[in-house]
Amino acid sequence: MADLKAAVIGVGSMGRHHARVYTALPATTLVGVVDRDAERVHDIGATYGVPAYTDYREMLETEQPDLVTVAVPTSLHETVASRALESGAHVLVEKPITATIEEAERLIDRADELDRKLMVGHIVRFDPSIQALKKHLDEGELGRIFQIVCRRVGPFPSRIRDVGVVVDLAPHDLDVMRYVSGDEPLRVYAETQQEIHTDHEDLLTALVHFRGGLTGMLEINWLTPTKVRDVTVLGERGMFRVDSLTKDLFFYENAQANGEMWSALEMLKGVSEGRMVRYPLQRYEPLKAELEAFAKAVLDDEPVPVKGQDGLQALRLALALVESGKRHQIIEI
Repeated sequence: MADLKAAVIGVGSMGRHHARVYTALPATTLVGVVDRDAERVHDIGATYGVPAYTDYREMLETEQPDLVTVAVPTSLHETVASRALESGAHVLVEKPITATIEEAERLIDRADELDRKLMVGHIVRFDPSIQALKKHLDEGELGRIFQIVCRRVGPFPSRIRDVGVVVDLAPHDLDVMRYVSGDEPLRVYAETQQEIHTDHEDLLTALVHFRGGLTGMLEINWLTPTKVRDVTVLGERGMFRVDSLTKDLFFYENAQANGEMWSALEMLKGVSEGRMVRYPLQRYEPLKAELEAFAKAVLDDEPVPVKGQDGLQALRLALALVESGKRHQIIEI
C-alpha cells in the first residue's frame, strides 16, 4: 500500500507527467488533479481515475494530500505553493521557484515556519548523464576545472509564456553549473535579443564567473530549428561532454595528463589529443528519479535534494542575466 497521498496543481505540459509518475511510484497514490482548463483536467482525471478540480483550494481541503506538485504559471507559484504548504502538504514547485526574489524568500520562510518540505523542480539534476558527470568530477577525474559550457537551444515553444527564455530555461543550466562544480558565481555578463517573443527576450549568450576561478558559458534560445542539450566541462585532464537528449556521457582525454605521467608532472604542462571514452549509463526517467527523491525525503524526514535556496539562487542568477542584458553591464552577485 502506498504511504503518501499526492496531488498535482496544473496539469499542462509538465504537470500531466507528474500525475503519470505519481500513479506509478510505489510510495505514492495520486488523489487529485487541478487545472483551470476544465476539459483538460477532467481528461487527466479520467485517465488516472482520480477526482478532477478547477479550484485548487477545494482540492486541498477535500483530498488533504501529503505531497503536492505545483506546476502553474510562474506568476502564481508563491500564492498556490503557500496555500498548499498551509494545508499541511509538502510541496514540489516547478522551476523557476517564483517570479521574483522577494516571492521566493517569502515562500522559503513560509515552508520553514510551517516545518514543511519545499523542493524545487530542477529536473536536469536527476538526468542520469548529469548524475554520472557529478560523480566523476567529485572523484577528481578531471583535475582542476577551467570551464563549463551549457547549450540549451531549440524551436520557439507553442505554449503561452509569462517569462522570457532566460527565466524559463537558464535556471536549468545555472543550477547544473552550481551542482556539478560545487561552486558559486561571483558575477555575470549577458547579451540578450528579442526576435520573436512579443514581451521578453528569446536569445541569451552569457558568461558566469565563479569564486573558484572557473568560467561558465551559456547559449540559450528559442530560435534554433533543432533541439540541442549539451554540457561540456573542461579541466586539466581533458573534457567531459554530456548529451542530455541521448543521455550520453563522453570523456576526451588530455594525453599529456594521463596515468603515471600525470602523477610525475603534478601540474599541467601541455595538451594533446588522447582517447575518447563513452561511458555506459543506466538510463531512467529523470522525472521519476526526482519524484522518488521527493517522496523519500518526506517519508524518511530527510532534507530534499533541491532546496528552496537552490531555486532562489538559480532565480537570482537568471534575473541578474536579464538585468545585464538590458544594461549591457557586468552584474556582481
